[in-house]
Amino acid sequence: MSMHGDYDILATTNRGRFTSELLLRLARSAKEHDPEGGPLYITPEDWFFSYIEVAGVGMLGAPRPALLGLEHGQRLLIEYRDDRVVRAVQEGPQPRLALNVRAWWAEGPGSPSSFSFTDSTAVPKLKATSHREITYRLLEFNDMIVLDQIDGLSGRPVSGLLGALFAVIGEGNLEHTRIAVADDGLQLVRGRAKKVFSVATTVTVEPSGRGEKGIPAGRPDLTELEAKLKRTLKIEYVPYAWETVSEDCLIKVSSPGASPDNPAGIPDVSAHRPVGPDRGSYRPRTR
Repeated sequence: MSMHGDYDILATTNRGRFTSELLLRLARSAKEHDPEGGPLYITPEDWFFSYIEVAGVGMLGAPRPALLGLEHGQRLLIEYRDDRVVRAVQEGPQPRLALNVRAWWAEGPGSPSSFSFTDSTAVPKLKATSHREITYRLLEFNDMIVLDQIDGLSGRPVSGLLGALFAVIGEGNLEHTRIAVADDGLQLVRGRAKKVFSVATTVTVEPSGRGEKGIPAGRPDLTELEAKLKRTLKIEYVPYAWETVSEDCLIKVSSPGASPDNPAGIPDVSAHRPVGPDRGSYRPRTR
């Protein structure tokens, strides 16, 4: 997490970029040390407390979606083995790295099926909902990151004309998101959501997290980036096989904490112990 770029990791509008870059970085390290190893597993406690430590805030300063993820016990599973994700690229470039990602919390008495929060920094303001299980394909290309076949994320604008429209038709389900970053740090995000009809939108996000629909005038470089985000991609994926994954083969990813040899506390996935029934309880370093 501490290796993130020069942007505000507390801003909800930067959350997709931050999470994607982190998971890709962890998967690259895992593939280097053990290409055929088990999926990576991240507990809600490891994620949350590492996140607020790197962000330099306490629990009171944590963004609402991060707190909700901790409260609900949302954990992550990242499948990075080549034969488990992409079967064939039918049109478009070959991804440099492809992952299956699952985020979920356990079902049980009193456990809600979803949680929602409102992002007041977006233009227009956006209400987002995370369902109990979220799955998507995470692809890294030379010039963009793609979250494809997204299932379990929905949202709608809550202000302006679109807010009035979506108040009638309900929340739209996010289908895919594509992310590219300009040389000056501006982030372009192009996403498609579907309810009654599909709607594709491009948003420009400043490093501070402030987002605006469309591209600012006089930026041919951003126009070129948007054209890349609009390219046709046709990919045949391997069906998910989460039910075949045993916890005995998972690799637990956690922060080892700072040390003289590792002042940033960067995890080395080659040294992580397997997660099994005897893995014990987790004690966060700080609250």
